[in-house]
Amino acid sequence: MFIKISIVKSCMPSKKSAKPPSHNEAYEKPILPAGVDPQRVVYASFPPPARLGVLAVRRETSSEGLSELSAQAKEEGADYPKKRFMYAEIKRHLGERIFIALVGPRGAGKSTLLKQIHNQAEASFYISIDSIGAINLFNVSKELMESGIRLLLLDEIHAYPNYSRELKKIYDFLPRLQVIFTSSSSISLHEATYDLSRRVRLVPVPSFSFREFIFFVKGENVAPIPFTDLTNAKRCKAYYGRNMQFEPLFEQYLTGGNYPFTLHHQDTLSQFQNTLDAIIERDMVRISRITLAESFDVRNMLLSIGRSPSEGISYSSISQKLGIAKVKVQKYVELLERAFVLRRVLPKGTNLTNEPKILFTPPYRLLYKQYDDCIGDLREDFFVDAISRLNFGLGYLKGTRGEKTPDYLVGDMICEIGGRNKGREQFKGFSGKNKIIFTQPGMLDDMRRPLFFAGMFK
Repeated sequence: MFIKISIVKSCMPSKKSAKPPSHNEAYEKPILPAGVDPQRVVYASFPPPARLGVLAVRRETSSEGLSELSAQAKEEGADYPKKRFMYAEIKRHLGERIFIALVGPRGAGKSTLLKQIHNQAEASFYISIDSIGAINLFNVSKELMESGIRLLLLDEIHAYPNYSRELKKIYDFLPRLQVIFTSSSSISLHEATYDLSRRVRLVPVPSFSFREFIFFVKGENVAPIPFTDLTNAKRCKAYYGRNMQFEPLFEQYLTGGNYPFTLHHQDTLSQFQNTLDAIIERDMVRISRITLAESFDVRNMLLSIGRSPSEGISYSSISQKLGIAKVKVQKYVELLERAFVLRRVLPKGTNLTNEPKILFTPPYRLLYKQYDDCIGDLREDFFVDAISRLNFGLGYLKGTRGEKTPDYLVGDMICEIGGRNKGREQFKGFSGKNKIIFTQPGMLDDMRRPLFFAGMFK
């Protein structure tokens, strides 16, 4: 076995020489540890590191360069004729004296939305902050407004230092300019919007609903089903009859098809792993300032949640199992919820602790378990993610003495999620409320409804 010893050259020339030593010059051999045979040592030299104290500064981007990139983005907007369902909502706010923040998970298509808006808007200008050199954002915005630009589209705004302060300044001093901005770091946007307060309207850009997924995959704009129709078996039967041909797509949707970027990729789970790595290493470490040691705790926590049944996962159970302080577990979960990786559901009932049930957003659970091994929990992940978008007061049901209860309470509706074997016994002891069992594969009778219906609401 050979021992490799690296010799790093000095990055500074000596006083006697006007240039650094060449690669061919001899270097003083280091003192070897006791017992090491000098004949079995390989010496290797490497280029010198950059001098300490010298910072890399990005070259400032010219106005011509910005204009070229903006024109290119405008052309790219035409490459995406299909538009997310929230596109119409964004357009309704154009021209208002308010800035718009597009908030959603990485990979949800926020940059594409900006380019589509740019393609169809008059007097607009697009800047991708993380793709250009150093600029003074306020000065550039001022010049653009004075040249007739009325809509400024800022992509990846988190790449600009202290961007919330700069946006405040633009809002307060450039009244003829409206700004729409995005960030792949939803954690950063959550923190910044507190500072921007009344100046910004948040527009959610979530992952696809199942109805939107059908639109992008099959090109059919299926009518939504009103949530209140769930208790009407006749209407549900008619809706199922019109749309049951889409049910075979549901497994593809559950396993990663709920994100736009997967429409053109085969190995989707590796893409989600890369996304999760970026959330932990960039958003949580660099922006939320968790330490490197804490990032390992985050990964261990996700591994533990992913490999455990969803029932019983709470701050306390994670803390006890991994030896992490409960206050830190709560902090990590809250950050991952802002990043759209985890979802918390508070309990409904009396004499209960306020600790939430912790679930993944689809399909992150599949990074830790195979589809067939976690299908029950994955169905719950989907249901909670879909219903949470409706703001109907979702809560999970929990007995005070560990007795079996249905899964969730949505408004005044008791909901159970599962396969075909679920029956009325799930609701034993619960009366006076509407009761629905969401099943996959779908069934439809007086109490059962296909699970994919939860992705068809508006």
